Amino acid sequence: MPRLVPAVQRAADVLELFLGPDARLSAAEIVERLGLPRSTAHELLTTLAARRYLDREVGEETTYSLGPVLLELGSRYQRRLEFAKEADAAARSVAAQCGETVHVGVLDGLDVVYVSKIDSVHSVRLISEVGRRLPAHCTAVGKVLLAGLSPEELGARLKGRKLAALTESSITSRPALLAQLDEVRRTGIAHERGESNPDAGCVAAPVADARGDWVAAMSISIPTSRHSEEAWQRWEKLVREGAARLTRRLGGVPVE
Repeated sequence: MPRLVPAVQRAADVLELFLGPDARLSAAEIVERLGLPRSTAHELLTTLAARRYLDREVGEETTYSLGPVLLELGSRYQRRLEFAKEADAAARSVAAQCGETVHVGVLDGLDVVYVSKIDSVHSVRLISEVGRRLPAHCTAVGKVLLAGLSPEELGARLKGRKLAALTESSITSRPALLAQLDEVRRTGIAHERGESNPDAGCVAAPVADARGDWVAAMSISIPTSRHSEEAWQRWEKLVREGAARLTRRLGGVPVE
């Protein structure tokens, strides 16, 4: 079992007291309910108030209530849940039309993390899962998301980093990657053929939020045994439409 940090546990205990019926509690009440030494409680309350996890009201008796940071965190968590739900719905619609595996991914540093996956209906399908992480430069989803960064942000993330190869087809040259990213910005579509898996390829399109930022990307992944130029054109159209639907659900304007 992993070792838990006692100070963090005590801070969590303090915050979880407010899950009960009392919206405000005094330091004395917190000490009594948790059985903490007064000095420990004072340090915890002072720190939590300074970091805005608690709101302190000074009067005849100083009392504490939940602070604004918790509202911000809760709002972020709610948006994440809503995004995952919307991503699943949009991906499911595309998968129903093409019968192939559909992913939605987001960027974390220089990696892609998949937040949604709908399986292919075919017996020969790609093995992947929600939460999987891959180098962004080796995937169509990742190329879309790297292309959506500002030149300054992209340069900062790439600085001093080696482009590792997952297959013989992976891009390992920075100039070659930058040229592909320019093409993605121009066309609004990204391709990857055998760069993350020698037996598969992907096509991806950007998902934008209300500010126009490319916050995610949707892809269709296909085993090489089912590749054809006619099929690629159909997959491009479907993934654009799916990404556009998800973009509209996020309050954004679809990328042309």
